Amino acid sequence: MEKPNIYQFSVENVKGETVSLEKYKGKVLLIVNTASECGFTPQLALLEELRTNFETTDFEILAFPSNDFGQQEPLNDEGIGKFCTVNYDTHFTIFKKTKIRGEDAHPLFSFLADKNLNGNFNSAPRWNFHKYLINTKGELVDFFYSFTKPNSARVKKKIQKLLTPTTS
Repeated sequence: MEKPNIYQFSVENVKGETVSLEKYKGKVLLIVNTASECGFTPQLALLEELRTNFETTDFEILAFPSNDFGQQEPLNDEGIGKFCTVNYDTHFTIFKKTKIRGEDAHPLFSFLADKNLNGNFNSAPRWNFHKYLINTKGELVDFFYSFTKPNSARVKKKIQKLLTPTTS
């Protein structure tokens, strides 16, 4: 039986276009909820550094700006994109501002937060810059709290391990 994965979900990009997460089949993903006015906002530079570090691999970062914590994302979608590019020279995918917790949470984030849905972890974001690690099969395999820097050795090792095919 196939394990629960993220490919069942679609999300909206900043242009308002619907994107099926099936587009990312076969890639290792780091899904992050971001905000432009948070104490963790400088992690945008570290996320870009991580992206660059794995640029030649099947690794991608998917950022979901959210205003769910402390109203720290006041910008609109266009403004968020500009902010990230101008201040942090980001080149990873940034999606439309998204509700990530509560009753109105996007189904993707409800899935990522609930072990009954994702099969592995209960890990609802407690703040901005909560990170979910997804393997090449679209399965949630780990998560990192906001205070874990995206370019930390721990995160990089886990990504590298997922990118390195194991011989059985």
